[in-house]
Amino acid sequence: MGRLVAEQLTPHLPAETNTIIGRKREIGAIKSLLSTTRLVTLTGTAGVGKTRLATHVAAHVQRAFPDGVWLVELASLQDEQLLAVAVAEALGLQEEMPQPSTESMIDHLRNKRMLLVLDNCEHLVEACASLAGTLLGAAPEVRLLATSREALGVPGETPFIVTPLSFPDPDDQVTRSDVLRYDALALLAERAKNIAPEVDIAAQHVAAARLCRLLDGIPLAIELAAVWLRVLSLDQIINRLGHRLRFLTRGYRTALPRHQTLSAAVAWSFELCSTQEQIMWARLSVFAGGFDLAAAEEVCSAAPLAREDVLPLLAGLTEKSIVIRETGGARPRYRILETLRQYGQDRLNKSEATPATRRRHAEYYQGLAERHRADWYGSNQVECFTTVVPEMPNLRAALDHCLREDLHPERAVRIFTSLDGYWSLFGGPSEARHWVDRLLQCRQLTGRERFSVLTVGTFFALMQGRIDTAQSLLKECRLLADGSERQGPKAITRFLSGRLTLMKGDYRGAMDLLEPALDWYEHGTGEVAEDGILRDPFLPTFYLALAAVFAGDPRAGSWLARSREIAEAAGSRGEIALAMWAAGIGHWSAGDLVQAASMFRSSLRLERSVGYRYSPAWFVETLAWVLAAQGRDVPAARLIGAADMMRRLLEVSLGGFRPYDDAHRAAESSLIARLGDKDYRRAVDEGASFDFNEAIGYALQEPAEPQADSAPPAPPAPALSQPVLTPREVQVAGLVAEGMRNRDIAARLVISQRTAEGHVKHILDKLGFTSRAQIAAWYVNRFTPPPEG
Repeated sequence: MGRLVAEQLTPHLPAETNTIIGRKREIGAIKSLLSTTRLVTLTGTAGVGKTRLATHVAAHVQRAFPDGVWLVELASLQDEQLLAVAVAEALGLQEEMPQPSTESMIDHLRNKRMLLVLDNCEHLVEACASLAGTLLGAAPEVRLLATSREALGVPGETPFIVTPLSFPDPDDQVTRSDVLRYDALALLAERAKNIAPEVDIAAQHVAAARLCRLLDGIPLAIELAAVWLRVLSLDQIINRLGHRLRFLTRGYRTALPRHQTLSAAVAWSFELCSTQEQIMWARLSVFAGGFDLAAAEEVCSAAPLAREDVLPLLAGLTEKSIVIRETGGARPRYRILETLRQYGQDRLNKSEATPATRRRHAEYYQGLAERHRADWYGSNQVECFTTVVPEMPNLRAALDHCLREDLHPERAVRIFTSLDGYWSLFGGPSEARHWVDRLLQCRQLTGRERFSVLTVGTFFALMQGRIDTAQSLLKECRLLADGSERQGPKAITRFLSGRLTLMKGDYRGAMDLLEPALDWYEHGTGEVAEDGILRDPFLPTFYLALAAVFAGDPRAGSWLARSREIAEAAGSRGEIALAMWAAGIGHWSAGDLVQAASMFRSSLRLERSVGYRYSPAWFVETLAWVLAAQGRDVPAARLIGAADMMRRLLEVSLGGFRPYDDAHRAAESSLIARLGDKDYRRAVDEGASFDFNEAIGYALQEPAEPQADSAPPAPPAPALSQPVLTPREVQVAGLVAEGMRNRDIAARLVISQRTAEGHVKHILDKLGFTSRAQIAAWYVNRFTPPPEG
């Protein structure tokens, strides 16, 4: 193509796709770079919109270049020896240079003041790098804007990574107005307006957000999906995206062949990789949700790839925009966009290496889960969370592989039982019960393995208040325990039976079961440590204390104190919070409402600082009982609604917890009597409209209750001094430490600026800071390794 004018943007696309949607930050940044840098290379994955962005910027900076802005399209050029010819043709110099060469080109451009856009350099990267390096040295007023799936590697080059378009996080509350806030949604809406005007994307904003997430925010994928709106609804398109490379095959006939289907665009990237890089790409497809270098070295190193090959190959794939490096935390993580992962998976499935690669993946993540098994309940809980939670997609993939293809149920059992802390504290019991059901379908389990699964399954069924399910599982537990010579299974079964009895409202019967179980936990030989979730005496002590409180037993105080001692000795924040809450139940039962509220709120603050999901639902519920007893009717009703919402999210049934259900009904009856049914329901509905974090925030925003003189001492400082951040918040803290503003963080993480602002606010609140400088200092001190030597 010749001289570039505003009306000639990307001429190989139809007119309606020539406009660019969003990208305001990128456009401004590239313009700024072109004013200070002579070579800017836009890099990014296939279909991310590098060409469109480059031509848009070029068309809007023409006034700065008296000798013009020129586009050299290289996609169809296969012979690097003809690069000078292609440049001459683009500049319209065929008559002046019948046989153009690099030297003659340099002579022509030496005194020119122009911008040369080299589009699609990736398959000619060495030739383009040579030309660019020569031009930078010989033509001081020529600037270059290149697009490539990897940087040219020329001195003076400034690579600019073009990320996918922004789209809402899964946890974001998407509204109709957000369609214009997120670039991916805006692009979908614009294309739908042209292709199927009757489709209102704003009205279907939730489905639209999900579609854009599934497509990784890749513009090409979104445009190819939009074509289907002529015949399919958004939900129908989403349901057919199980294998998007085969589905997204209807594009614009006038587009370049490799942009007519998503598969062709990805195949082009694959062909540009070396044979070893292609093997590496295929093997990396076994990872789900990301991976670190250690995992890649362990899983991908097998003939013909040696362990020492993995790092340079990973670097090469990162440079080619196949692999994305993510910042945050002590070590970098990497990921492949789902579209590219699926392509690699297809290639892997066609090779003989598939079973061995998946087996190495499962073995690696089994080891990771087992190494951190005990940490869920100790002082290393925070480190365990930040290490294991980012790997949950891989751990799920490993579980699925062991139960489906590889059929190694014993490995699946070890992974599953090592993750019980995650599901009990953070993930919720529903997913755990899903894996219990799958594991129990395996006939290959030994009796010991089956017992481990049954005990964990019973535990989570009880967490959800599913009494019938728990009783069925517990029945088989008893049969296996009775047939075992070991005392550990008998102690576990006795404990679970005691908890079930407590939940059914038989408090004395529960104590009769829990007390001898506790004796084994405190004085047994350690067999219990081999079986599932029960590895220390805290839980038996905790439930024995609750049973004693509800039974009015005078020994309740000593067991409450003992549960606090065990929790503090272990340094487990979750258990410390539960022990504080149980003490609050004791104060509530004794009529000491002020102290009860104080304990409930302290427990809630501690659990919020860590990010627990299950216990806060009960803490909010019990705080509602206190407020109801104090006559603070509307806040109490709102908290009842909020607690009900939290239980619904966790799929927990209040009816399965007799002592809690009785107290709930009593509070509800008193509130209805004073407020009237209509006002009570209105307040409950207001509380039910909160999201999880809003519910906790509302509970903690109530006026602080005065501290009683008899309040138990605060937990030791080491256990509370470092509130844990979620993996995403750690990532955001790392970007703050790099000096990024909220909008830059949003662009880097492909989230909205509002979401980025929310993450920063949560970090400030959790750490008790008031400035970004404090966040940066905290991050550097905590995650930056000390210099060697």
